[in-house]
Amino acid sequence: SCRCDYWVGGTCRASALRWRGEARRPMSILSYNGAAIVAMSGKNCVAIAADRRLGAEQTTVATDFEKTFKIHDRLFVGLPGLATDTITLAQRFQFRQNMYKLREERDMSPKVFANMVSALLYEKRFGPYYAEPIIAGLDEKGEPYLCAMDLLGAQQLAGDFAVGGTCSENLYGTCESMYRPDLEPEDLFETITQVLLSSVDRDCL
Repeated sequence: SCRCDYWVGGTCRASALRWRGEARRPMSILSYNGAAIVAMSGKNCVAIAADRRLGAEQTTVATDFEKTFKIHDRLFVGLPGLATDTITLAQRFQFRQNMYKLREERDMSPKVFANMVSALLYEKRFGPYYAEPIIAGLDEKGEPYLCAMDLLGAQQLAGDFAVGGTCSENLYGTCESMYRPDLEPEDLFETITQVLLSSVDRDCL
């Protein structure tokens, strides 16, 4: 017996769709809440931007959900994926940063932080966190550092930009067309803003 609570003409909706050959493809849990996150490097600067929509598939639940988090003044992380895991990982990352600073009396460098995140995700590989972090920061020399990961912690370093979320294809396209190397902070801000707005608007179609 079907537990579907939406019936049409004595037939549950799922059965009706199958009968018409319109069975829905299963949605990835990574895309259930929706996200659009992009990070870019400039001339001795980085930028990271994200939408703030919290969805449940096609339903908008809230428009003030944080997806980017400040680890310290020179390091940020974006967490596209399942909303509950986003919150959990942000808390765990901040806890690890605080413990590191207490022990070492200095902040984590972006590379150290990326390795910590990678190890933390890989620890849970048999029951993973459903989030794919994007790390943006400045190293000790003031040079940009960008790193994207999958949910198992596999690192992908980037020299120009990194994208994540449900509209990553659109973000890639707009980044390729709008990004220029060695942008000044004001130009980088304007570029990443236009990239995010254009991609999210296109994704809504």
